[in-house]
Amino acid sequence: MQQDFHLDSYDYHLPQKNIAQHPADRRDNSRLLVLHSLTGKIEHRRFSELDEFLTPNDMLVVNDTKVFPARLFGNKQTGGKTEVFLLNYPQENEGSSGVWKSAEVAVLLKASKRPRPGSIITISDTLSGRVLELFEDGKARIELQYKKEMDLDSILTENGQIPLPPYIQRNEGTTDEDINRYQTVYANRPGAVAAPTAGLHFTDTLLESLAAKGITLGKITLHVGYGTFAPVRTERIQEHSIHEEYVRISPETAEMINTSKKNGGRIWAIGTTTVRALEYAADQKGNVVPFEGACGLYIVPGYRFKIIDNLVTNFHLPRSSLMFLVSALCGRKTLLACYKDAIERNYRFYSYGDAMAIIKNP
Repeated sequence: MQQDFHLDSYDYHLPQKNIAQHPADRRDNSRLLVLHSLTGKIEHRRFSELDEFLTPNDMLVVNDTKVFPARLFGNKQTGGKTEVFLLNYPQENEGSSGVWKSAEVAVLLKASKRPRPGSIITISDTLSGRVLELFEDGKARIELQYKKEMDLDSILTENGQIPLPPYIQRNEGTTDEDINRYQTVYANRPGAVAAPTAGLHFTDTLLESLAAKGITLGKITLHVGYGTFAPVRTERIQEHSIHEEYVRISPETAEMINTSKKNGGRIWAIGTTTVRALEYAADQKGNVVPFEGACGLYIVPGYRFKIIDNLVTNFHLPRSSLMFLVSALCGRKTLLACYKDAIERNYRFYSYGDAMAIIKNP
């Protein structure tokens, strides 16, 4: 067990060719490694076959966050180019007057020389940013200024790009395909800078098929932040400080989950973000309590799950907090064995890659 708490124990070698650079031809045509956790049996299927493992009393819980165009490009007053990466959805200032509205937001600034506080970054004729404060690690706080006749969603869509993860590196950069495919079909609440990738495999047709089978669908919101890509730098994983993210679990969804569990249904979490949200909102009796606020739950081996039974997830980066969470459910050695098997069978990894279903409660 002690080895489970050492960062090096979560390392594995992934050939570059296994890092998916584009989505599958069809969302649910991605591959699905199914781990039957109690027996250790592994099946290799297609995601479209997921419904074969669910029963009418089961409930899927998905994260309906929506990735917004968080990557902006502009010029400093000196003319130098600057990338402005929005770390969260901007908060519009009340009482904006004149022909301009404003919104404050935390950002990452990338430039050959950092702009000074008070200086202006021009992004377009309709959008600019005034630097308010500079922090360490390239972080800053800026005030976005945009034409009053435009709403924030429209201005970001017009000027921004979908922020693909750093391991997607291709000559053409972000494409029109990414606008649709780096988003779940049920995405509804803008606020994420990274997609809840386990949900990318679902199609409307598959969801309709599951509903026809009597499987309930519940939605929570967790706005995936830039911290999801933050490396773990402590050798003992318990010493790592995890980032906080906004979570919303409505009274309706909480009641649906609690009723499903009471009736003997299994709760399938779609993605690690859903796991963190549900487990954070659990009370001592194992019920989900409605919640809205910051979630900083850090799950490592030894954690006792209160809500979820089974998990659908993608394959995660080595030495990452997401690997710790999945290992807490199925065991570190078992997870690494699954990854080894997947690599040997040329599964595609990470955001646009294939999926894994961990069936803990059969």
